Amino acid sequence: MKRTILFLIFSSFLLVNACGPKSPSENEILREEVIAVHDEVMPKMGNLKSLERRALEKVGELEKGSPQDSAKIQEYKALAYDLNHAHEAMFKWMRQYEPKDGEQSPEEIKQYLEEQMVLVSAVNVEMKEVLAKADELLN
Repeated sequence: MKRTILFLIFSSFLLVNACGPKSPSENEILREEVIAVHDEVMPKMGNLKSLERRALEKVGELEKGSPQDSAKIQEYKALAYDLNHAHEAMFKWMRQYEPKDGEQSPEEIKQYLEEQMVLVSAVNVEMKEVLAKADELLN
């Protein structure tokens, strides 16, 4: 009887541990962090193009005005360029990002994800900076 109870307790323990939630690995956590950085600015992608159009419209308006506006025209052209560059940088990062691990070792996966964190963080910063610049110039 004692053996049966011990066997049932041990079996229950194994069953609970086998079916219970697994704690995420370091690489899974790193992958989630990379995606979180991406997800932070991804919703603003449409806004980049909208602001780029507004900057180019402003260029068109100023070009019809006086020649004194050439500095402002260049400023709005530079803003439009920066907005487009930030938009393209996000797409470039997304095209090269590999969500699957393939046949890589955990160390190779970690190195890849750390590199991706650097790249996506740079895109994140670029987008935030150009959006702030656009907000300042267009509003």
